[in-house]
Amino acid sequence: MTATWLIFQRAMRQTLRTKVGVLFGLLQPMLYLLFFGPLVNGSWPIVVPGLLIQLVLLSAGLAGFGIVFDQRFGVLDRLRTTPIGRLPLLLGRVLRDVVVLLVQALVIVLVGLALGLRAPVGGVLLGLVLLVPLAGGVAAASYAVALRPGAQDLFAPVMSTVVIPLVLLSGAFLPMTLGPRWLDVVSHADPFRYAVDALRELYAGHYASTSVLVGAGLTLVLAAGATAFGVRAFKFP
Repeated sequence: MTATWLIFQRAMRQTLRTKVGVLFGLLQPMLYLLFFGPLVNGSWPIVVPGLLIQLVLLSAGLAGFGIVFDQRFGVLDRLRTTPIGRLPLLLGRVLRDVVVLLVQALVIVLVGLALGLRAPVGGVLLGLVLLVPLAGGVAAASYAVALRPGAQDLFAPVMSTVVIPLVLLSGAFLPMTLGPRWLDVVSHADPFRYAVDALRELYAGHYASTSVLVGAGLTLVLAAGATAFGVRAFKFP
């Protein structure tokens, strides 16, 4: 725990030195909130949860950028020679990414409330809780991809190619049931669709619905698998 906390503090100091990066990570979902939300005639309980999942994919999904530079300049190799285990090396960074994302998510929710979002407090809080394992798993997977051999130059195009379809098929902007039948069927292969559906149910006050249980369960499974994948990636230079 101490080692994880030390890595978290180091990572957080790096983030606070570049506050503009945090703001840019928040910018795109905020623009969608301001310019897309009003187009769906005040359906804020649908729009805001979708934008939170978009934030997870665009923010935590690109967290691996940081480890690319640490690896390129030898920082990661020096950390690997210390007694710190591989799990704290990963968890410290992931914890930083989750904290940053929760702050960004809270800003989006507050702006959504100002624009007309009406959702039960319990649903909003449970939604933030659901984002913790989801963002942690996505960040861990992002680090694992960034540490793959040869990934330093390919990380950005690879992740962009993966993240954009995941966002579109998740139904982050509008429920996939509104689209053609074939697209709705294809979207079920996107695990983030279930997280979007779960968040929307929570914002509707349906805390024990099937969508919530499936979304939460799948999120936990993905987070555990991604963490194991990330730890394995940290073991091998």
